[in-house]
Amino acid sequence: MGITVEFQRPDGQVVQGYLADGARGAGAPSVVVIQEWWGLNPQIRGVADRLAEAGFNALVPDLYRGKSTLEAEEAHHLMTSLNFGDAASQDVAGAVSYLKARGGKVGVTGFCMGGALTLLALSMSSEIDADVVWYGHPPLEYLDATKIRVPVLAHWAEQDAPFPIAGVDALEEKLRAAKVRYQGHRYLAQHGFANETAVGPGRIAVTQYDPAWAQRAWDRSFVFFGRELA
Repeated sequence: MGITVEFQRPDGQVVQGYLADGARGAGAPSVVVIQEWWGLNPQIRGVADRLAEAGFNALVPDLYRGKSTLEAEEAHHLMTSLNFGDAASQDVAGAVSYLKARGGKVGVTGFCMGGALTLLALSMSSEIDADVVWYGHPPLEYLDATKIRVPVLAHWAEQDAPFPIAGVDALEEKLRAAKVRYQGHRYLAQHGFANETAVGPGRIAVTQYDPAWAQRAWDRSFVFFGRELA
């Protein structure tokens, strides 16, 4: 459904991403989608396609510059090699600006590693209009919540090993103290519960797809983006 496009970062560097246009085309609300640590793979392209089918334009910036993997060890290497500050302030910001130039409001959503980057991007960009976080957040000492000026919706897994719920408690306290317009939902699920490929062999044991909770979270996300990006 989508195509590969190029867009410019604030620093002038040109990078690529996967663009899935919604039925309403240019001028419609848009969403920047931030990958998990696996890279810009078919699953995350499918997320963009899903948003496009719902009427949003969706752009996935290629943070790993063409690399992706199915192996956890390599994914960890790719993630730890990524400059999170640069990715949030440049790649994500550039993707947001690209979509803004096409008209309409722009939200950001991200999963796991991408969830952390969405929160960092919110504190670094004034162009983002709304944010949906999926089971991921940055170390709290790197997040200036006082700079978040837009509404945030978040989905957390109560049985999440990579991002324990105690860390979510601390994050939510920080967001409340900064008076962020925040709504968080918790699901009796494991990390990666919205990733339909997180089943069977070949994936790390701490992730598990849960179609029921995934659908509930997606329903809430579509309502949220439909309201905030209208």
